Amino acid sequence: MMIVLFALLALSSAFWGAQQRAKKVARGAGGVEQLGALPSYYGWYAFWLTLLPTAAIGLIASAVSPVVLKALTLSHFATLWSLADTGISAELLFAQISAIAQSAPLLEPAFKEQSAVLTLPEKWQMLPYREALVESALYYQSLRSQFDWGIALIVLLMLATLPAFALRQISPRFRARHHVEKVVRVLLLLCSLIAILTTLGIVLSVLFESIRFFQHIPLSEFLFGTHWSPQIALREDQHAASGAFGAVPLFVGTLLITLIAMCVAAPVGLLSAIYLAEYAPERARAYLKPLLEILAGVPTVVYGFFAALTIAPWIRRTAESFGVSSASSESALAAGLVMGVMIIPFVSSLADDVIRAVPQDLRNASLAMGATRSETIKQVVLPAALPGIVGGLLLAISRAIGETMIVVMAAGLSANLTANPLESVTTITVQIVTLLVGDQAFDSPKTLAAFALGLTLFVVTLLLNVVALHIVKRYRERYD
Repeated sequence: MMIVLFALLALSSAFWGAQQRAKKVARGAGGVEQLGALPSYYGWYAFWLTLLPTAAIGLIASAVSPVVLKALTLSHFATLWSLADTGISAELLFAQISAIAQSAPLLEPAFKEQSAVLTLPEKWQMLPYREALVESALYYQSLRSQFDWGIALIVLLMLATLPAFALRQISPRFRARHHVEKVVRVLLLLCSLIAILTTLGIVLSVLFESIRFFQHIPLSEFLFGTHWSPQIALREDQHAASGAFGAVPLFVGTLLITLIAMCVAAPVGLLSAIYLAEYAPERARAYLKPLLEILAGVPTVVYGFFAALTIAPWIRRTAESFGVSSASSESALAAGLVMGVMIIPFVSSLADDVIRAVPQDLRNASLAMGATRSETIKQVVLPAALPGIVGGLLLAISRAIGETMIVVMAAGLSANLTANPLESVTTITVQIVTLLVGDQAFDSPKTLAAFALGLTLFVVTLLLNVVALHIVKRYRERYD
């Protein structure tokens, strides 16, 4: 904690000191315009020059020190007891040493005495090499303390010397702005690479596990099978749990609930956006838009309770009043309706922003040609804002596809192949959660099926984005 406080003090001092130093040099040279950059750039130069090398050295030392500590500790243990005679691996032995070392009350000088071994926990007392464990734990603790103090000393030394080095470089000819902008560009590049590599890592991990799944289950059975029952026999005498991985019921259930949700969210959200952007007075808009966006802040579990306790029973009673006896207490219609209400703000807020971003000149030109206000909105404003509206609709679709809690509470877990919205269905995301819950072997087809379903969702989302980009490109060329 003290090092963090000292680092913050050193960085703030470096920034302020370099800025003041630059102003002093500017006064001696005839004004700020004589400097190679503004004084603030000199401050940022000192800040980055102090932070980046210190952080790099600290991170490298923190990454290397555990490896060196492990090697030195095991070497010390080998001088006291043969590693082969322990009967365990080097990793497990080091885990035992570090576990003893973390017991601070035990690691006292009294450990060096034979009687002190009796104070060890019971699980360590029966080991034949317990004395060597204790000595190695003491050695590990001492060595770790030395490493920690050494790293802290190096960091403090760099925090103390680098600002002074930065101050010495301040002169009218030194262009600090170029160095600062170069550092910022590199940091932006690193952030972009982190995002790209993270995405690539997620895709590769899902793809690798999906390939393992398709080594057990044929791709054709997964994509075109109509029965989903991922129960694998754990014993030879279990004959009922044979397992069926036809994902068509999951695809149909996901599309059915998403379609119902979008039938609610798309028209309500889009019409709300048109009213807020084109018709509502500014005073009314200031109250209505925040109230509408409150829907986005309601937890999904609250929507699930509302769907399960209010909407689903109401739908069942209404269906029975019309003579429909097949209505289930958990239905796709209940989940879709509540999910549609939940994603209305995603459509409305984005559509409102893009509609208001349409240049006013287009509206004025349409009105000048004799078009009415409604004709201007339909023929000019909405086509011009179509790329943004499509983006909002795709975001809403992605939100609907990825929703889990509402489906679990209102639509159920049964994988039924049906187009009847009054029956119970399930979705891909719900099954992913179900497959990864409980005590299951990670390399079993039942667990690996979750990654295959995740890969399917990824491919579907990618195709939606490709379609959206095509639409955006087409209409941007027309209206830009």
